[in-house]
Amino acid sequence: MPVITCIEDLRRLAQRRVPRMFYDYADSGSWAEVTYRANEADFPGIQLRQRVAIDVQTRNLRTQMIGQDVAMPVALAPTGFTGMQHADGEILAARAAERFGIPFTLSTMSICSIEDVASHTKAPFWFQLYVMRDRGFIERLIERARAARCSALMLTLDLQILAQRHKDLKNGLSAPPKPTLANLIDLATKPRWCLAMLGTRRRQFGNIVGHVTGVDDLSSLSAWTAQQFDPRLSWDDVAWIRNRWGGKLILKGIMDPEDAARAVASGADALIVSNHGGRQLDGAPSAIRALPPIVEAVGSRIEVWMDGGIRSGQDVLKAIALGARGTLIGRAFLYGLGALGEAGVSRCLEIIRNELDLTMALCGRTDIRDVNRSILWSNP
Repeated sequence: MPVITCIEDLRRLAQRRVPRMFYDYADSGSWAEVTYRANEADFPGIQLRQRVAIDVQTRNLRTQMIGQDVAMPVALAPTGFTGMQHADGEILAARAAERFGIPFTLSTMSICSIEDVASHTKAPFWFQLYVMRDRGFIERLIERARAARCSALMLTLDLQILAQRHKDLKNGLSAPPKPTLANLIDLATKPRWCLAMLGTRRRQFGNIVGHVTGVDDLSSLSAWTAQQFDPRLSWDDVAWIRNRWGGKLILKGIMDPEDAARAVASGADALIVSNHGGRQLDGAPSAIRALPPIVEAVGSRIEVWMDGGIRSGQDVLKAIALGARGTLIGRAFLYGLGALGEAGVSRCLEIIRNELDLTMALCGRTDIRDVNRSILWSNP
């Protein structure tokens, strides 16, 4: 077993162990992938102030996100096809997050269902919702999330229409993989993945198949989802969902101060500065660059979080310094999941926690709640 020292080590191992179409699905962006690359590339330019001769023996990373105690200001982001990175992937990731003491978010487009995750965990998790044309299905999803004791609903706003992702088209992305010659050759080189998948019954979108009239198999599912993302989504729909849900509401996909102001007016509890991991509008700024003006625009009227490009605890610290109250990681934990299953997700979280803890101390801070722009060498 190789020594795992950083998220990049997990990425390389996942690339070897996960079938190409599913690895590429996670590790790619839309069109020319400019925004996808910028999300990660813009972090190193934010430099930190090294401080010395300060007592940093006792340190604290614990804080809160929408009133929920967290071991560090990090949550697992909703990611589609997670159960195709590793068999039962959503369950494994949720268990790792629960053990670590941070929130897990289940995607609408997950392989394991809301009920699957609830039956294998004790801590309440968050559920991410896409707005689809079938409002009856949305109502049922909300009720299922409530029945599963989900403690927050995360509404994704930036997928009204689906941007083109070249690798998914070239790979013929499907769940499970279509038995083409290219796929069969690729699967033959991934025996660990294949054996794990043979041992589970969860191979389709568990939140959809069997819960929508006429959607009982992969072919009918594909036809249904192709027509369901709703380009008519408006702030009126946000109000409708908020009233229907009645609990903590998080709005994901905010990249503009004007939209951030609308998020505040909607009564949401938190917003996430996010460009969907560079998978939607290519040519948009990185999430870390979009963060400061949004924080400035909304102040303390709503919790501002961010995701996109976080690959280390240092990245988390920089986001907190620029005003984020919390962060989310997607690809980082998927690399761990694809590489080593549940143990890989745990290792990912350990890496981020240790880097966050040590970097905070080297910047002369002992409590994550006291971190602000003063730890930065220069303000971007």
